[in-house]
Amino acid sequence: MLEIDDEKKLRIFYDKRMSQEVEADALGDEFKGYIFKITGGNDKQGFPMKQGVLSNGRVRLLLSDGHSCFRIRRDGHRERKSVRGCIVGPDLSVIQLVVVKKGDAELPGLTDKYIPRRLGPIRATKIRKLFNLTKEDDVTKYAIAREITKEKDGKTTKKTIKPKIQRLVTPKRLEHKRYKKALQARRKEKSAEEAKEYRKLLHVRAAQRNARQSVVSARRSSQKGSTTEAAKPAAKPTDKKVAKPAAGKVAKPAAADKKGAKAPAKPAAKDAAKKAAAPPAKPAAKEAGKKAPAAKPAAKKAPAKK
Repeated sequence: MLEIDDEKKLRIFYDKRMSQEVEADALGDEFKGYIFKITGGNDKQGFPMKQGVLSNGRVRLLLSDGHSCFRIRRDGHRERKSVRGCIVGPDLSVIQLVVVKKGDAELPGLTDKYIPRRLGPIRATKIRKLFNLTKEDDVTKYAIAREITKEKDGKTTKKTIKPKIQRLVTPKRLEHKRYKKALQARRKEKSAEEAKEYRKLLHVRAAQRNARQSVVSARRSSQKGSTTEAAKPAAKPTDKKVAKPAAGKVAKPAAADKKGAKAPAKPAAKDAAKKAAAPPAKPAAKEAGKKAPAAKPAAKKAPAKK
């Protein structure tokens, strides 16, 4: 942190917005050639600057998850908070700057000492980007390692730990990739063969079903033909006998087959036998006795009319 009390020197930052670059020559000779980038700041009451709020004063905004200057406490939490705009003004107490370009002189406490980076990138592409490496360079040599010192029984031991580099293309990785590709091709061939066998099985089953249906239909048609043949001969012999009677038998008259024709007279012997078998007629006296009560109600009704 560098404290500057002269307001004339700070005028170069006024009316500038966050993420803008400013030449720091007006701050003094030691800042000659430096270029700073504004990344934020706080006003005199401690409220932070927020990017996107085009104002040089304070505003109240409803903030939710994903917004800067806000830390979510629970799911769906929103809160109205006071933030300062992104335009620099004289009401700021602190301005956060980043050195974009280094000047000729060293700044005491800032550029005159080297602070090693404790944690670095572990992805291969990001390590190449950080150290400007090519694909032929060995990325494992540029991974940032950490030294750990342990004391045990009055003895100090030092140990270096290197992170495992992610997405690193090695011969083992290429072999594994080829194996996965071959396995996928093998599975594809197997599925194609199984589908072919299944289609063959469906074809065989369809042929069996058609043969079975043809056998059943033939059997049914033969059964229908036998039933019709068995029913027709029962009616035909009578017609033949009527049309062509055999020798020694009396042929029936042709009028009996026609509708509306009278049947031939039956023999007298049969009529006499039926009359003899019929029950005897009831006496007339009994019939008269039964019919008499039907006339009584008429005699009773006559006095009622008088």
